[in-house]
Amino acid sequence: MRRDELGMLIDTANRYGDVVRFEFGPRLVHFPTYLVRRPEHIHHVLFEARDAYPKSFDYKLLARTLGQGLVTSEGALWMRQRRLIQPAFRHSQILAFADPMIAASLEVSERWNQLAADGAPVDVAAEMMHLALDIVGRTLFSSDLADEAEKVSQAVGLLVRQLVERMSSAVGFLTLLVPGLPTPANRRAEKALRTLDDVVARLIARRRTLPESERPHDLLSMLLAARDEETGETMDDRQVRDEVMTFLIAGHETTANALAWTWYLLSTHPLVARQLHDELRSVLAGREVVVEDLEKLIYTKAVLQEAMRLFPPVSMISREARQADEIGGYSIPARSTVLISPWVTHRNPEIWRAPEGFDPERFLPGAPEHPRLAYLPFGAGPRQCIGSGFAMQEALIALAVLAARFQPALAPGHRVEPQLGVTLRPRHGLPMTIHEAR
Repeated sequence: MRRDELGMLIDTANRYGDVVRFEFGPRLVHFPTYLVRRPEHIHHVLFEARDAYPKSFDYKLLARTLGQGLVTSEGALWMRQRRLIQPAFRHSQILAFADPMIAASLEVSERWNQLAADGAPVDVAAEMMHLALDIVGRTLFSSDLADEAEKVSQAVGLLVRQLVERMSSAVGFLTLLVPGLPTPANRRAEKALRTLDDVVARLIARRRTLPESERPHDLLSMLLAARDEETGETMDDRQVRDEVMTFLIAGHETTANALAWTWYLLSTHPLVARQLHDELRSVLAGREVVVEDLEKLIYTKAVLQEAMRLFPPVSMISREARQADEIGGYSIPARSTVLISPWVTHRNPEIWRAPEGFDPERFLPGAPEHPRLAYLPFGAGPRQCIGSGFAMQEALIALAVLAARFQPALAPGHRVEPQLGVTLRPRHGLPMTIHEAR
């Protein structure tokens, strides 16, 4: 598992079937875990019996960084927060974010123009992290985070890496259970978290200094002004911090990784890249992207959807069985963990033809339909990512703006390896040279 988590999950599912039991930990204190991959089993866990499957222990560990935001909170708190935040992600509001998304993408395009002229390689994964963070700052917080981008990305990267490393070793797991231990890893994590807390605190403090009539209409203003319809309560400072931290991190990590993997796949599949460029030339006719173009970029959207099938931004969803249950004829003991892996489900050969292939035509109009829960890049059920529409629009705009002019090529000999963590990152980055699109 430590050597190749993703490969092990695929191999065991293909070898043993739709419900696979693992046991982690020492013999006397083991952790039974069940991997399920069929859509009907996923439906049972996330829909039919969802109250019996709360979020598992690893989300409590994640809450050490994110706090009790939408990703980690449960029960009445989650329901209240979801109700308060939902209006920020209505379709009309997301469309209003298109212009700042385009502007941020055009700035990257200008930088890539110089990189193309110089022939210098650049880590496209890092580029997409900076772009996504810039977009989150402009749209959700009406703030310029350009000066913060590098230290935020480094802090997030360190926290994600340490979470993965700690959960894969006995000593590291102990430091998670006892966060106050004065280990070097804990000190580094605390420093990274202070960096993020400082950024979030400045965002909130600057906004509080503005009269309500002068505050921009964005997510941060809505969080500060939100009032629960049933109780009349507003969010306290800690809850505002937790939600801002959640959207600052999750809001740029997932989209950035989806875009990074898309560039990787396009660089290794020239025929798909050619079809993408053909559509962009046809729709844009040499001009810049405008919001009205988005519904016409059918193949471009299919490229993103297929990239997220092969490299889902969140590749593991875990739940804890609150009581004994049965899935697919197998007994699920109380307190065991149930894993739903989009990485595995998206590669189920019973559902997806040539599942390892990169074929955007799977998502074009008229293609054979796949079962609803055979594809879940943003999760599913009541806990599905609230920002899925935002993320798809952001990714579509960024890909259209940049691919209309450029065709990044992976550096020869570079080892590309996905790293399973909170999100699915390229473990060694994606060094690429930038070329003009042909």
